[in-house]
Amino acid sequence: MLPPRRAGALPEPSPSASPSLSLRRIQVRWALYLFLSLALLWFPSGAVASTLNCHKTCICASNIVSCSKMNLTTVPTGLPLYTAVLDLSYNDVSRLRAEWTTVKLTKLHSLLLSHNGLHFLSSEAFVYVKHLRYLDLSSNNLRQLDEFIFEPLGQLEVLLLYNNRISQIDHSAFQGLHSLQKLYLSQNMISRFPLELVKDKTRLEKLSLMDISSNRIKVPPIKELQVLPAWIKNGLYFHNNPLICDCSLYSLLAHWHILRLNSALDFKDEYSCYLPGSQKSRVGVFDLNRDYMNCSTFYEADEEAWLEQTLILRCDTKHRDLSKTWVMPGDVAVMEGLNQTTKVLPDGSLQIGPVKSEDSGTYTCYAVSEALNETIYVLLKVHNFTEKGNGENLNTAYTTLVGCVTSLVLVFIYLYLTPCRCFCCPKNNHQDSFHSSMLSQEDLANNTDPRHVAFIDPKKLGQNGKVNPSDMEGDQGEMDEEGGLLGKGRRKKSVAESISLVFSDTPIVI
Repeated sequence: MLPPRRAGALPEPSPSASPSLSLRRIQVRWALYLFLSLALLWFPSGAVASTLNCHKTCICASNIVSCSKMNLTTVPTGLPLYTAVLDLSYNDVSRLRAEWTTVKLTKLHSLLLSHNGLHFLSSEAFVYVKHLRYLDLSSNNLRQLDEFIFEPLGQLEVLLLYNNRISQIDHSAFQGLHSLQKLYLSQNMISRFPLELVKDKTRLEKLSLMDISSNRIKVPPIKELQVLPAWIKNGLYFHNNPLICDCSLYSLLAHWHILRLNSALDFKDEYSCYLPGSQKSRVGVFDLNRDYMNCSTFYEADEEAWLEQTLILRCDTKHRDLSKTWVMPGDVAVMEGLNQTTKVLPDGSLQIGPVKSEDSGTYTCYAVSEALNETIYVLLKVHNFTEKGNGENLNTAYTTLVGCVTSLVLVFIYLYLTPCRCFCCPKNNHQDSFHSSMLSQEDLANNTDPRHVAFIDPKKLGQNGKVNPSDMEGDQGEMDEEGGLLGKGRRKKSVAESISLVFSDTPIVI
């Protein structure tokens, strides 16, 4: 007996009808799927699948899209193609993948991603935003900059990477940034000075500011930094690093301060270094010439040249792309075609050659633009000999000096170390000796010389070298009789024109 059927209940399908019912259900499902697909294709693509909400998620003001402080973990999709400024700062976007935007934002020139905890950058993150001019990645958790990471950004002018944890920078990380003007790398963990960014042949041509202050650099490349143009040094900041004290470091920064470069002038008190030794005392770099390392005070050196040399005077200005004119000593302007020895080069430098003695003096370079002007003075000193003949002139001068000194020594020997005169000599029986001094008797008789000459025997000197009066009176008679000089110190006659010289056989006792 079958159980009674409830009212309103559908009749149960027979076992033979089950396959056809299942087929109909499958067909209905496929019809629904097809309908939904057609509906998606019918509506415009911009009307759906976009999570950007200019009233809740972000703030849209003309071509500016500001999504700051919205607790976002990913970049909103469906960004308008007209977006010029995109602000995503103060969110939680920790990874910037290649697919953060699936369309090319050709009008986007400023992208702000600071304070996001960002620690990963895809190598293709900037493929669709090649027209960026301003990129802010500061205050994140970036630890390294891989090779060619910014290569697509050929129009980028300002790159902010300060306040991260960057410790490794690949040598090719900034390759392709041909328009980069300002690079901020301060407050990181960088221990290697990125010299390739400012060095000739590898530097970024338009880079005018690089801030690597507050890092872990101990020994900067002093020699390479000294030869950089002033317009690069003017914007090169490396203060607040654990620098090792050295006199060359002091000379470098002292030179920059004399040139009034902003990098040394604005942060003079923040350039410090650690003294060598176990105590590791930290002192100011500009104090090394006084109390600590006794470094020589730096003075601006003048240019020196030799005759027949070709010299180049550089107009090393703090700003780039200025129009430069030169004025020679005597307020004579350097004009093309008027002077055969001076020539202004395409980079604004002044070439002088061959150098002449009259080229010495102060040369003035006037560098001007629409908003800036600078004046550079260069004092040139020309040596009065050629560079190759420098040694020969020095040898001649040395020989002359030795001759003068020798002459002076001989004069002093003659004045102070000659033997004693005949009045103090011992008895000499050889009256014809060559060493005897001779005085003409005829000169004494004719009184041609008003001076009175007398030779006194040492025995006639009293105490303390005084003459004994009694002995003088006793010899007066002999002097009258002979009409000459007699006695123990008797002299032989000589011709009147002879020179009276005093010699002695007694050895010199010093």
